[in-house]
Amino acid sequence: MLQIQSFAAENWISPSKEARPIHSAITGEQIAQAGSPLDTQAMLDHARNVGGPALRALTFHDRARRLKALALHLKAHKKPLYALSYTTGATHADSQIDIDGGITTMLVFASKGRRELPDAHVYLDGELEQISRHGSFMGQHICTPIPGAAVYINAYNFPVWGMLEKLAPTLLAGVPAIIKPATSTAHVAEAAFRIMVESGIFPEGAMQFIAGGSGGLLGQLEAQDAVAFTGSADTALMLRSSPHLLRQSVRFTAEQDSLNASILGPDATPDTPEFDLFISEAAREITTKAGQKCTAIRRILTPEALVEPVIDALSAKLAEAKIGDPTERETTMGALVSQGQRSDVLARLKTLGTEARRVFGSDSPPLEQGAFMTPQLFHCADPGSAKAVHEVEAFGPVSTIMPYRDLPHAAALANRGGGSLVASVITHDPSVASDVAMGIAAYHGRIYVNDRDSMAESTGHGSPLPHLVHGGPGRAGGGEEMGGIRGVMHYMQRTAVQGSPRMLSAIGETWLPGAPISEAKAHPFRRHFEALELGESLLTKARKITLADIEHFAHFTGDTFYAHMDEAAAKANPFFPGRVAHGYLLLSFAAGLFVEPNPGPVLANTGLNRLVFEKPVSAGDSLRARLTVKRKTKRTETYGEVRWHVLLTNQEEETVATYELLTMVAYGQRQAP
Repeated sequence: MLQIQSFAAENWISPSKEARPIHSAITGEQIAQAGSPLDTQAMLDHARNVGGPALRALTFHDRARRLKALALHLKAHKKPLYALSYTTGATHADSQIDIDGGITTMLVFASKGRRELPDAHVYLDGELEQISRHGSFMGQHICTPIPGAAVYINAYNFPVWGMLEKLAPTLLAGVPAIIKPATSTAHVAEAAFRIMVESGIFPEGAMQFIAGGSGGLLGQLEAQDAVAFTGSADTALMLRSSPHLLRQSVRFTAEQDSLNASILGPDATPDTPEFDLFISEAAREITTKAGQKCTAIRRILTPEALVEPVIDALSAKLAEAKIGDPTERETTMGALVSQGQRSDVLARLKTLGTEARRVFGSDSPPLEQGAFMTPQLFHCADPGSAKAVHEVEAFGPVSTIMPYRDLPHAAALANRGGGSLVASVITHDPSVASDVAMGIAAYHGRIYVNDRDSMAESTGHGSPLPHLVHGGPGRAGGGEEMGGIRGVMHYMQRTAVQGSPRMLSAIGETWLPGAPISEAKAHPFRRHFEALELGESLLTKARKITLADIEHFAHFTGDTFYAHMDEAAAKANPFFPGRVAHGYLLLSFAAGLFVEPNPGPVLANTGLNRLVFEKPVSAGDSLRARLTVKRKTKRTETYGEVRWHVLLTNQEEETVATYELLTMVAYGQRQAP
């Protein structure tokens, strides 16, 4: 008998006498128990006063590096998680989605944190806004971590992935987490959590765990806390309607059940690869995790003429499913999480049966023990007048086929779900994909389009990805999770800051135009990464642009655009006074003005951003450049990235062009990664 413990304020707490039982989905026998009274206020205090400050002391990149280390540590110790996952009815393939999928999600967030977030404590959201005439008073939006705790209330179906896909963006944001998984699979979540917390990779207070009931936790939350919920729409409504949460304006994100649809394009007839793809995708979504996925296909929409071929092909495919002990590798569909869940699904089948005819499956369990169930396929001949098939979700291996007349009708049926996490469109016709997407996008969080061109590398209808948002409007909860750095922003506060460039530079940890500069005493390209300071600047000598320069550049590069070569045509252009220098000639000359040619700390120029040409340059004008250290970011043990603000001016000190130059610069001595 496993004793599933909570982890509160750095202490492991064993179940009490009132603990709830956890049963094997395979045998129905009790295998664990979880739950004990907890001092949830002490947990919140520990998160806010210990975990939060420790996380916020780290930069985004510090947290990203630890997140990667945590994911790799979990990967190295994941084997015991599989043994526990089988007891939930999950097959090996199901467990891979949950365990390895969760670890991969953490690795993606760690990578994105290093690539897309600054090596700083503040995230700059958008460009600098010039409010005053001469630029002495500016505006900037910044994002900073909320100083409270993030509380997760997770569903039973993905005990590892569901925890990690929330934990990754939260820790990256710098916010501590209190994790409360569903009790029926809490033994799997607790094992994964124990591996992570005992690694010591993140500071104390960064992660806590509740096995069993959460007591009065939600009633103790404040405005700087956040709740992320995954589960049924009814439970989400009960939680988010709490007067305390509403009064405190606690952030509440819900990812709820949803009646997702898959639409077969009218071009995808039985003789096409798309038809076979459609059948395979539908069968996989019905049988994976025994249909216990919030993204599973619940409604299968087909052209009227293809209903019977789809029923026949999908029934044959479902008949191939090997239902049984998930520890056996030949098993392709395991059990529902519990006998209670199976009873709930069977009850909902009766409701669906009032509007649809069952064409595959039965109520009889395929095995005597456990929570096993056959796949269930229904056919609703008149989905336009039906109601239950668009409102009642049987959270198991269940889907309903329904016909559509044309694409607007298909879109209308898909939208009858009242808001869904995902819809898929299987078609080889781009116009079909475009029409359906425009018709259903407002009702869906994700649209998955697949055909013969992408099927070999596609990820599947029911696979949320950390790069893309996971969530949906209406019945799906009205919230978002993941989505790359968008998911991190859910745990941060966006604030508009106003002040001088000097003040905004200090707040944003980034030099901004108009802020003070310090003239470089030595060429900045001769200085190592750690020696460079924000605002350190080099003003080059001037170079005069000649007509010979312009003509040579034109012929050498092949860019003989008339504005560079034809005086009359250039003058007729409202943007030019006559023949002008190429923009890229100016960039090349600027590099020649500020480059230091000898070997040194600068290793490579990796690109430029935000290039703007503001004023044309004619023959006879002079060009000079000012190079200023804008931002520094550690990359490896041996080098970091320096972003330079480059300002090009003419002889009248008028701005000709601005851009951001990226270089990799070596450390003077080895740095910690």
